[in-house]
Amino acid sequence: MREGIRLSDYEHVLGADGEALRELFPAGVARLWGSTPPVREKSEKVTALEERRVGDEVLFYAGKKFVAKARILGLFRNRPLAKAVWGVDDDQKTWEHIMALGDVAEIEVPAEPVLRGLRIPVPLRSLTLVPAEGRRSFLDMVDPSEPSQTGRNDSRPERGPTLGRDDLFRSLSSLKTHIKGQRPSRHKPITLLWAIGRLAAEQDRIVGWETFRNEVGPLLKDFGLPESRVTPEYPFWHLRSSGLWSVEGIEQPPSTPTPSQLTVARARAGLTKDAAKILRRSLARAEAVGLLCSKYLGDVDRDELLERVGLAGYTRASGELPDGGRGGGRVPRRSVTSSQPDRDPRLVERIKVMYEHECQVCGSRVETRYSHYSEAAHIRGVGKPHHGPDELSNLLCLCPNHHVEFDRLAIYIDEDWTVRRNSTGAVDYQLKRHVDHVIEQEHLRYHRGLCGRL
Repeated sequence: MREGIRLSDYEHVLGADGEALRELFPAGVARLWGSTPPVREKSEKVTALEERRVGDEVLFYAGKKFVAKARILGLFRNRPLAKAVWGVDDDQKTWEHIMALGDVAEIEVPAEPVLRGLRIPVPLRSLTLVPAEGRRSFLDMVDPSEPSQTGRNDSRPERGPTLGRDDLFRSLSSLKTHIKGQRPSRHKPITLLWAIGRLAAEQDRIVGWETFRNEVGPLLKDFGLPESRVTPEYPFWHLRSSGLWSVEGIEQPPSTPTPSQLTVARARAGLTKDAAKILRRSLARAEAVGLLCSKYLGDVDRDELLERVGLAGYTRASGELPDGGRGGGRVPRRSVTSSQPDRDPRLVERIKVMYEHECQVCGSRVETRYSHYSEAAHIRGVGKPHHGPDELSNLLCLCPNHHVEFDRLAIYIDEDWTVRRNSTGAVDYQLKRHVDHVIEQEHLRYHRGLCGRL
């Protein structure tokens, strides 16, 4: 598992599986895991082996802990290969039910909470697989790179070092905002977008009051409610109630401090360390931007606002336009030399041929005079700010209409592969998937985050 095997050393036993394995592992080193044939005709092991699917997650168990995880890239039954790799046991059986694995990572997680979360009896007595559609909740439980997801049940996080990812999103979803003419004030969500933009640009999370006023004040004027006064001191001070924001340099006054008080105190404010740590991750940042825009800023010019706060590109799955503009051509353009993402045309052709130009959403094929037409759509854009990979697992074959709707966040793909309308959440279609097309659920999760769907 750690080292993998060199496929070139096993050419004599690969047989008909050789081409598929070389395609899955182009570097020539394969990570394989196998299972011996079950003893009984019907057992938990038989059921698990029958229900394996490409895209499922595998948990490796030892000493009441999960010690590794991986994702199934391909399934094979090859006794000669298994025997050459692992030999045979005392009963002359070999591990011929082979899984080709990707995203292999060593972990150290107590098994019991995960098993209970997956509704699997404790202690573990059989092979454990997590279906692809449940992969997100599973990763939240075992991914050591994510903050703790367990603990408090309160509506907003306590301040301190225990802020978790779910705490942060609960807070973003329940901001206390003033109501102006039956509409919530936009001051706090605009300020948070500005703060997230600073993180994306690798700027300091804490700034002085004067800098804050000079940068946030114009945003509140241009994008706040028409009936709202421009009061940057309000979010500067009152965002503390979210548990995601800290103010330094000034004691608690009886009411909102005045601009002059903040100036005299040389007050500073910004996201807390824990909130900033979470939001520096690209997935959490995309989800936070999508949530704030969809929940609080529905009728704002999002392209203009996000461009102003340094988050240009988050209103579409493909990221910024090639020239860095918004497509409207409101200012003169000039020719420049720039670098663009180097997309592999072979992948584009491969996805189209795989689906014979049929849209994975609606199944239609656009007919041309001599052939058919379809478009290869990246789920997570390869351009900035998304920086998605140019890989088959990050591609869809779509008709032009659904490509535009997917790119501009009008539709999204849920964990159960249903295609939903973002404005209503209604199911439009069931995504069509080719048996050889492994779609990475994390890319779909990123896209749902841009849509404001957590």
